[in-house]
Amino acid sequence: MPYRSLSLEEFAKFIGMDVRDVRRLADRGKLPGQKVGGQWRFNRAQVTEWLQQEMHTLDEGRLIALEKSMHETSQGSDMLVTGLIGLEGIDPALPANTKASVLRELVGLAGRTGLLYDEAGLLQAIQEREEMCSTALPNGVAIPHPRQPMPYVSAEPFICVARLTRGIGFGSPFRDLTSLFFLICCHDDRRHLRTLARLMRLLDGDMVERLIEAESREEILQILIDKETLVVKSPES
Repeated sequence: MPYRSLSLEEFAKFIGMDVRDVRRLADRGKLPGQKVGGQWRFNRAQVTEWLQQEMHTLDEGRLIALEKSMHETSQGSDMLVTGLIGLEGIDPALPANTKASVLRELVGLAGRTGLLYDEAGLLQAIQEREEMCSTALPNGVAIPHPRQPMPYVSAEPFICVARLTRGIGFGSPFRDLTSLFFLICCHDDRRHLRTLARLMRLLDGDMVERLIEAESREEILQILIDKETLVVKSPES
């Protein structure tokens, strides 16, 4: 679907928010929109970029609403995250100690899944995304991803999970070290945003600590599956 301008009502529906709340935030300059002829308009590409950068600030209710709004046309299982992770895409001891080497090794890990067609293209895309703004979160986690979906870079969407033996500086605006990485590669923006929202719901402090302490890739995957199963079964979801 080509990117286009959204009305205030379309924007509210797209992100799963009440129109009145959207109008208040827009009037306060908190949203990526502009007034044209007295009416708010929102560029969908800018909205997607804004959501990627602000996702970690949304509370549980907003994340659930966003997931539901993205679900209207997305396909696939309710296990959004773990359904995209295979054991071959998990590395509990990624051999990297700089941001640049982490990105290279993550793409190499993706290549070993057998799903990736264009390693160079994906690497360039995530490098360019990191140059814009670090994908590091305030809990020692980073979620590298292309700025825009790349439907032709892989056979199907996937997530790779990697952990460093020691945290590194990854450009986090929160000035903490990063040691846990989720590389996301989706084929459309709705699934991408829905997957990001689900990850935010999974990666609370206790969850991150358990993933850091896990002893094997099998344990890492099982921890994620158990957590996502609880999220899927929660009454609010």
